[in-house]
Amino acid sequence: MPIYLLNEKLQFPSVEGAEDGIVAVGGDLSSERILLAYQKGIFPWYNEGEPIIWHSPDPRFVLLLDDLHISKQMQRVINKNEFSFTLDTDFSSVIHACAHAKRNEQDGTWITKDMIAAYCKLHDLGYAHSIEVWKNDKIVGGIYGVSLGKSFFGESMFHTESNASKFAFIKLVEILKSKQFHFLDAQVFTEHVATLGAKDIDRKDFINRLENSLQHESWIGKWTIV
Repeated sequence: MPIYLLNEKLQFPSVEGAEDGIVAVGGDLSSERILLAYQKGIFPWYNEGEPIIWHSPDPRFVLLLDDLHISKQMQRVINKNEFSFTLDTDFSSVIHACAHAKRNEQDGTWITKDMIAAYCKLHDLGYAHSIEVWKNDKIVGGIYGVSLGKSFFGESMFHTESNASKFAFIKLVEILKSKQFHFLDAQVFTEHVATLGAKDIDRKDFINRLENSLQHESWIGKWTIV
């Protein structure tokens, strides 16, 4: 099946025609295009030197918020109160740390300079958000992603202290639940997030859930702990 080549027009083909989860290539990383992509269940993911590649995998790796799993070990970590967290306090530090984090079976990073600039702009516009985890006045973990409707699209997370990224994930989910979000999209399977309760669902199911969530008003602007 041929791959759809984007041009300057803001549009995407149907995700149903995606070849191995690839919906299209090309286009740009303008805020308008990225937000349109998320509304259609699509996200950019590519390596430095490649054209922009737009994905909508099937199955989709998602945490339905009531499925959050906190292990006994992780509960003990939380109870120690060694970590604290903030929201949207230092988005730039979080995305740069995610870009430089070493990951198993992955050379380099897909969080390129252009991606960093694009998501920092989305943060300035109030659509991209970060959660920072602190220990002794130092950021030791975090997550960033995009929020639309009652959906949160998790992009990446990092840690420099054991369990700090899991702590960030758990606190983020607690906040999303308090705001009646429907799900957290983790995109593709990772063992790390699977231990927290995320699971693969059929892409058609994901798109239906996404469309429903987008019927609700988006939580735009700087997030604060309430």
